[in-house]
Amino acid sequence: MDVFADLGQGILALLTVQNVLLLAAGVVLGMVVGVMPGLGPSAGLAVLLPLTFGLDPTGAIIMLAAVYYGAMYGGTITSVLINTPGESATVASTFDGYPLARQGRAGPALVMAAVASFVAGTLGALLISVAAPVTAAVASSFGPPELFLVVVAGLLTLIVIIGRNWLLGALSALVGFALATVGVDIGGGAQRYTFGSTELINGIDFIPVAIGLFGIGEILHTLWRGGHLERIGYFTVGSRGRAFWPNREDVRESRGPILRGSLLGFAVGTAPGAGATVASLMSYNLEKSISRRPERFGKGAMAGLAGPEAANNAASAGAMVPLLTLGIPGSAATAVLIGGFLMWGLQPGPLLMEQNPEFAWGLIASMYLGNVMLLLVNVFCIPAFASIARVPFRVLAPVIILLCVVGTYSVNGSIVEVGIMLACGVLGFFMRRYGMSPAALVIALVLGPLAEETLRQTMIISGGDFTIFVQRTTSLVLLIVIATLVLLPTVLPRIRKAVTSRLAEWGRRRTPEHTSEQ
Repeated sequence: MDVFADLGQGILALLTVQNVLLLAAGVVLGMVVGVMPGLGPSAGLAVLLPLTFGLDPTGAIIMLAAVYYGAMYGGTITSVLINTPGESATVASTFDGYPLARQGRAGPALVMAAVASFVAGTLGALLISVAAPVTAAVASSFGPPELFLVVVAGLLTLIVIIGRNWLLGALSALVGFALATVGVDIGGGAQRYTFGSTELINGIDFIPVAIGLFGIGEILHTLWRGGHLERIGYFTVGSRGRAFWPNREDVRESRGPILRGSLLGFAVGTAPGAGATVASLMSYNLEKSISRRPERFGKGAMAGLAGPEAANNAASAGAMVPLLTLGIPGSAATAVLIGGFLMWGLQPGPLLMEQNPEFAWGLIASMYLGNVMLLLVNVFCIPAFASIARVPFRVLAPVIILLCVVGTYSVNGSIVEVGIMLACGVLGFFMRRYGMSPAALVIALVLGPLAEETLRQTMIISGGDFTIFVQRTTSLVLLIVIATLVLLPTVLPRIRKAVTSRLAEWGRRRTPEHTSEQ
């Protein structure tokens, strides 16, 4: 497989007037979504997904992917200026970004964050160009047993790593699996949980569930918390003079964290279920552990901002690998993208890059140009996007709710689906309120049909013999991974403590003279 030839085909698919305009629109919309606390990429994608129904699939995925990683850029603005992350992946950016703003260095902080995001996004696109074809080639040899175990491993990763309480995460996933069973049994043809409703014979559509959980649910939760900006300070960016730009010390301090964060973030992002939030927090802890001056972290260390920013953007790129090659979402946002694939009549998985190369490689090519656009927009339009964060949430909330209702109805013209969306919105609010994981529910809803189908196929192949999972080498390896994930909640705190102490000790050994110099 010639990567350069395939990438060239993707560039040709990208460089049409319509697709470039859609990419630019996605970049701007992603920034807007990112700077509005209470929305985030998952909600933004869910709300915007119905608008792509009549578009060419390549143009639609280019725009939505730009919204996804554009929201990562945009979320940093509110993290730095108002200490409120635009979405969960930029939580770590508040730790040192906001202290920098309080010191009057909001401009350098935002510019350095944009540069870190650009470097990580571009490096992530390069790594996707290499990793995706290889992964797709390997995945094409997977049979039903392997695919079923990959689904299970992906969900376990999400439950174990993201959820504070893994039992609540598991319960969230079970609710998602239960919703996925509604409709006609693919094996026997019997109706399941339709309660006599013809609207439910084809199952519960993904779009109203996603819009409800991430759109309405997030709005209700934000309103319950009292909106944003009412009780916090707001720091301006300042004029674009010399003080607006990072100095040499900032650049020197950030180079290592950006590179480490990019590689770490991409690796974490490729793990199904992990995502950008985990990557950014891991990067922050890593940089603090190996820093020569760890006491500066939390007080305005540029490395504490650059590393997590690189990690979360690289992770958003890495999440595209399991999405394109396995059809498994690496995060809630990519689960929404899978819903788009199905809506456009495409089946994500190992054969996607072979059967629809223009679509897959057009998406990858768009990430190169999209990151350039985002860098320029971030550096030169920061004040404009920062002003959006000052719009009272009581003004934004009704507009977003209206978009959710109209978007849901526009897909199939079904009032029942609007009702499902509103019900899922209430469910999403209570899930956030009590520590459950909407992301686990949505990913389980997406993967439920695949898990059921591959398990049925496996049982047919083996004649109902479960030992088939240990008779194949790949399946056996995946079972070991699953067993490790099951045991991880009990040993993960000890591992984190041991690794952190070792890294801190290594950092102190690098600078034995640090105490005397201070």
